[in-house]
Order: sequence, then structure tokens, then C-alpha cells
Amino acid sequence: MRATRYRPHVVRVVIIFCLIFSLVGCEAFIRKFTRKRKGEVVQEPPVLAPEEYKGPQTTKEEQYRQSFIFWRSWQDELIQALLFVQNPNYKKQAGCVNEAIKNLVTMRQYLKSEKQKKLDEFIVKMNDLKSLIAEDRYGRNLNWNRLRAEKLRRDIIRDFSFPKIKPYILT
Repeated sequence: MRATRYRPHVVRVVIIFCLIFSLVGCEAFIRKFTRKRKGEVVQEPPVLAPEEYKGPQTTKEEQYRQSFIFWRSWQDELIQALLFVQNPNYKKQAGCVNEAIKNLVTMRQYLKSEKQKKLDEFIVKMNDLKSLIAEDRYGRNLNWNRLRAEKLRRDIIRDFSFPKIKPYILT
């Protein structure tokens, strides 16, 4: 009988401890779920005079080589874009010819005047090709334009490859 007599007291004590514990709560538990104040946001001062990063200086020969390589890759890309007979991509053709002309103009600035005049002839021919491509939006003259682009590529490589043009690069 004694065992049954203490049982209600034990249950009451356990219930009272649970009630007290839940009312008081665990401080660490409360800290986890309370909203923290936002710290002050440190605002950086605005840049008033931007500084231009100047990387390692390259020689004019290296810049010419780089422009020549870029031109050749864009010219090759143009020729590839002109090969797609079934579904010509006009935007790609126009973009390639523009970039090729841009790199020819960049190459021009590193040359002496006698070679600049020769390169100007090729720039005019590239601009003519550009206008032909612009007129041929439906791809009726793809083969003709491709042959012109290939001929221009051969002629420019023949006359303006680095070993042949090295003495004509500005110092």
C-alpha cells in the first residue's frame, strides 16, 4: 500500500518541476530565438577619382602580333560562318566581319606609313565584303562571299605576317 501512496506525490512533484522549468525557461534556448540587433553598417566612401590599372607594358611588336592573331581568328570564324549554306547566321557573319575590320585597324596603327597604305587597301576590301554581307541577308551569295573572305585572308597573311612585317613596325 505504501507504494501507491507515494505515487500521486511523485507525479505532482514532476508536474510542478516541469511547470517551473517551462515558465523560467532555459536562457541559452531563449537567446537562440530572440532577434539580434543589427550592427551598424560600415559604408565605404565613394571613389571620386578612379585609378586606371596599367598592366605590364608590352612592346609594339607584341601588340601587333596579338592584333594579327585576333584578326586571323575572326577571319577564320567569318569563313566558317559563311560555310553554313542551309541555315546562314547573318548576325554571326556581321559580327565576325566587324571584329576582323576592327583588328585590321588596330594592326594599322603599329605600322609605318608605307605599309599602312597597303593595309588600307585591305581594310577597304573588308568593308566592301561587309557591305556585301549586309546586302545578302538571305544567304544567296554565301559561296561568293566566302571565296572573297578566303582570298583576303590569304593576301593579308602573305603581306602582313609577322616575319615579313617586322622591319615596318614602329618602334
